[in-house]
Amino acid sequence: MSQRSTNVTFHDGEIGRAHREALLGQRGCVLWFTGLSGSGKSTVARALEADLYRHGKLVYVLDGDNVRHGLNGDLDFSPTGREENIRRIGEVAALFVDAGAIVLSAFISPYRSDRALARSKCPDGRFLEVFVDTPLEVCERRDPKGLYAKARAGEIAEFTGISAPYETPDSPEITIRTGEHELAECVKQIRVALEERGLLDAPEVE
Repeated sequence: MSQRSTNVTFHDGEIGRAHREALLGQRGCVLWFTGLSGSGKSTVARALEADLYRHGKLVYVLDGDNVRHGLNGDLDFSPTGREENIRRIGEVAALFVDAGAIVLSAFISPYRSDRALARSKCPDGRFLEVFVDTPLEVCERRDPKGLYAKARAGEIAEFTGISAPYETPDSPEITIRTGEHELAECVKQIRVALEERGLLDAPEVE
């Protein structure tokens, strides 16, 4: 890892997060989807994105595969690479929150410590961990990318759930079970959670 930056100062602008939120009619937040490969993270995030957009909300999905094509294209899937992958995404997600956007982060993010670090970058109440609680056997049966089959055959090293660990969340704000409920029901469950927390309402700015 390169040396940390020095002699840098954080600058605040005249327009703050609350001003941007008032303009957008929502509160910036992160919904951090975590779960095994094939659990349904990206599928639910994309469906929720469309649902919130139809309700007039500015929402953006940070997808694991997409980010590794660009920002994190230099990282491998070793524990160190995974840690840096999530660290960078946590920083990017926090910037989205400051911009007043609702960001849906869909990454396996297998380690509790990495998810806790991402949470620490956001203001209190603006980070919601969404545990996509889908059993390994269901994910493996789906295997949309054929990754589990390759992992079982030894063609993929450090594969979460097979040859690398996944640490389940201790106390996620939201738990959805895609193996038991339809997609629309999962989306509604998350939207209701956002509504109950007032995150789909604009703040008052003096």
